[in-house]
Amino acid sequence: MSTTGQRLQDEGSRLQVVAAGATSGLISRFVVAPLDVVKIRLQLSHSLSDPLTRPNGSPVYRGTLRTLRHIVAHEGITGLWKGNVPAELMYVSYAAIQFTTYRSATLLLHRVVGPDRLPHAAESFVSGASAGAAATLATYPLDLLRTRFAAQGNERVYASLARAVRDIRRDEGFRGFFRGLSPALAQIVPFMGLFFAIYESARLPLGRMEFPWGTGDATAGVIASVVAKTGVFPLDLVRKRIQVQGPTRSRYVHKNIPEYVGTVSSIRRILAKEGVRGLYRGLTVGLFKAAPASAVTMWTYERALNFLIKHGKNGTTGDTGDEQYDNV
Repeated sequence: MSTTGQRLQDEGSRLQVVAAGATSGLISRFVVAPLDVVKIRLQLSHSLSDPLTRPNGSPVYRGTLRTLRHIVAHEGITGLWKGNVPAELMYVSYAAIQFTTYRSATLLLHRVVGPDRLPHAAESFVSGASAGAAATLATYPLDLLRTRFAAQGNERVYASLARAVRDIRRDEGFRGFFRGLSPALAQIVPFMGLFFAIYESARLPLGRMEFPWGTGDATAGVIASVVAKTGVFPLDLVRKRIQVQGPTRSRYVHKNIPEYVGTVSSIRRILAKEGVRGLYRGLTVGLFKAAPASAVTMWTYERALNFLIKHGKNGTTGDTGDEQYDNV
């Protein structure tokens, strides 16, 4: 928890924020990797005819625990970490960019509007939305690669990360790396805006309570993540389905994945074929993943940042951090 009583965007220099963000992303991804693979598999399942069915006709992937057991039984324990290399690169880069942009956007608002002119929740929402959009744009190709590797079964679509990059560039062009970007941005802007607005509102009050191991940060992260994730989950599902389009669409563990093009038309098709519940496939495991991921991310970020501030050359945040950010 903050040792200074400041809001999150008021703490640390640029380098300290980047380092703390990268550290939190690295650790968070490793912890939630299995749940991420399960979530992606559930999101890609659909109600149309799918060759991967049990004898009774029910889909292979139905429920978090059954999906988890099926992956381990058929692909081994390493199957739960498919796509982990691009995912780790994405999480490290994403977190570093996210926290840096969050701090920069806040200082920009202070210069344009003036400090304390906006309600703190509104300021956090705008800064968080900007941070989410910037981080998503910068790391989206890694997100797409993470999804495609996680969607592979025993039949490997891509032999390696380098091969995947070459194949996508050759077969789909540069735009292939950005399939699903529209729903991704439509999802991440309100998600990160809500997340940081709720987190900033909750972290200081929770910090005054006596949580074991200083887990007030983690608790605030869980609350913010569950509320924000539930609201935007359908767009996350649409993004995943669009990401696996292209010439390899029929080669993933889910066969006969329908063809999806735009965000609105994809939502309409899912509603028509699968109903409202179709837009929330994988929500349970998504929340199971998002809650600990946000908890680990925020807890690790706060502690890494406090450590860097404490052991940095300047010792404290104060004006040094603001002066560095004024040049952004």
